[in-house]
Amino acid sequence: MRLTLRQLEVFAAIARCGSVSRAAEELALSQSAASAALAELERAYDMQLFDRAGKRLRLNDLGRSVLAKANELLDRAQELEAALHAHDLPGELKVGATLTIGNYLGAAIVGEYLRRHPGSRVALTIENTAEIIARVAAFQLDLALVEGRCQDPDIEVIHWGDDALMVFAAPAHPLAKKRRVTPADLAAADWILREPGSGTRDTFERAADGVLREVKVKMELSQAEAIKHAVASGLGIGCLSRLALRDDFRLGRLVALKTPFLDVRRDFSILVHKRKYRSAASQQFIALCMERPGLADSS
Repeated sequence: MRLTLRQLEVFAAIARCGSVSRAAEELALSQSAASAALAELERAYDMQLFDRAGKRLRLNDLGRSVLAKANELLDRAQELEAALHAHDLPGELKVGATLTIGNYLGAAIVGEYLRRHPGSRVALTIENTAEIIARVAAFQLDLALVEGRCQDPDIEVIHWGDDALMVFAAPAHPLAKKRRVTPADLAAADWILREPGSGTRDTFERAADGVLREVKVKMELSQAEAIKHAVASGLGIGCLSRLALRDDFRLGRLVALKTPFLDVRRDFSILVHKRKYRSAASQQFIALCMERPGLADSS
């Protein structure tokens, strides 16, 4: 066999990093060694896996088709290596989470997984929905926990739990004093919302479409805590997951506005690339999540 794991490891790293120098740095290799490994792979099979643009390398169609199989083989090799070191060690797991899940549920889920599998390692990446989906599509994550929609045909979406957004305001806000809030009230208000590309923003916009004649976005912020502070300061009203608001409501820092005319329910899902090998660690992590579908409700 002319193929080596080192060649595949270098190829996958270059695809991930976009350049030989960054891939070499990631793998702790010299740049010449990384270049040689890629050249040997392409020469052995008389093929070209990248389009060259100066020092930048971009996967071509053949490279993209090979990358999925290369990543699967590398994952299997890593799992085998872990099994040789310790029979019950599942290996490292790369998990992605969107901001709401990552900030309010991530630690509990990862903590329970590590308690069940001592010695395991989990690398948790927290980004907005669009970025997490892109990382799953690029085989950079083993799986991801998201609250937004995913329409990528190459990614399997597994329903995991339920969530709902809540519209909220500062206790001194005029809408907080109204017994009944109307769509016209919300259309006239200033809003502090999550940034475009987040699952929270997507859910809110779908709920508001056709119900509110307009949404006056005064400020866009990427962190729930920043939004809550802005709303508590009286700058406008907001809409976030009930997970992010539970303590603030209990302590009276913020108040919920009743908006039965807005359908702000959404799903929590697990994303896995259909062509990515599911290691024992991935399967165990997914099984843990599926054991506790009500985690969001009980947190």
